[in-house]
Amino acid sequence: MNATEEEDFAEFARARWTPLMRLARTLALDEARAEDLVQEALIRMWRVWPRVRLEHPDAYARRTLVNVAMSWRRRKWWGETAVAYIADRPRDAVEGPAAATADRDLLRRAVAQLPYKQRIVVLLRYVEDLSEQQVAELMGCSAGTVKSQASRGLARLRKLPAFARAEAEDGPAPRGARAHGSAFAN
Repeated sequence: MNATEEEDFAEFARARWTPLMRLARTLALDEARAEDLVQEALIRMWRVWPRVRLEHPDAYARRTLVNVAMSWRRRKWWGETAVAYIADRPRDAVEGPAAATADRDLLRRAVAQLPYKQRIVVLLRYVEDLSEQQVAELMGCSAGTVKSQASRGLARLRKLPAFARAEAEDGPAPRGARAHGSAFAN
């Protein structure tokens, strides 16, 4: 790799770090593990950068990150599981301006409870705003699988009080929409 390619890669990595971290956080549900996933994805990209940089590096980075996350999930042991919330008081006790934050946290925890592939599909479709075909290509499955996984994931999320409250305030959501809204915003 020559100096120009190294500079191109460094610039690409700096520019895409934040969006890749946002996706990795939602996939890993742990800040430290998300950083590890992004670093591993960028290491894999570094190895093939001269070939990838002229094609679609953003799509390649996202696919590499999803592949790294999926292979991480296949490991037999993951060690300790970090949790963002310890249930020392009822979540429903929150009122006022903090209610939106509580709803966002509730939705994030609900997404965390989705089966892993369902979670990936929901996040790629509605947070990363990819088409069904793009998600299917990223995951190596059919568009029909993406549709069914997204449908099942959204059905589970719609059962949440926070989602029902948002629909009551704003009216019914268009099919497949508002599963993410601002709930995944950082």
